[in-house]
Amino acid sequence: MTTYVVVAVVSGILFGVLDAIINANPVAQRLYQVYKPIARTSLNPVAGIAIGLAFGFVMAGAFLLLYESLPGSSGLLRGVSFALTVWFFRVVMSVASQWMMFEVPARTLLYSLVSGLAEMLLLGVLYGLTLSPSG
Repeated sequence: MTTYVVVAVVSGILFGVLDAIINANPVAQRLYQVYKPIARTSLNPVAGIAIGLAFGFVMAGAFLLLYESLPGSSGLLRGVSFALTVWFFRVVMSVASQWMMFEVPARTLLYSLVSGLAEMLLLGVLYGLTLSPSG
């Protein structure tokens, strides 16, 4: 249980840090100009930290619940399998919806797909290397 809590907190912090890197870098700022008319002009760091931590606990818990059914013979491979699954449901479906509903440049959508994949893989590897139902 202690390992789960520590990994969940670490992954929650990692969520926040990765989201900041992914969304605040100069390339992203240029690509995300399309969202400027509807984007918030200020941040709520308390809410951001709370959401990141909640995501960390939910994701780490989901990984543990799904562990035995994930493809792979090692924790690392199961972590990658989990990451690809979450990437599909969290990122790919969101990007597909944006593509269908809004006039968003293809390069912006591609950036979201690639950066989301990198984020999910980092988290999946973290889970795969640190969490298992028996540990």
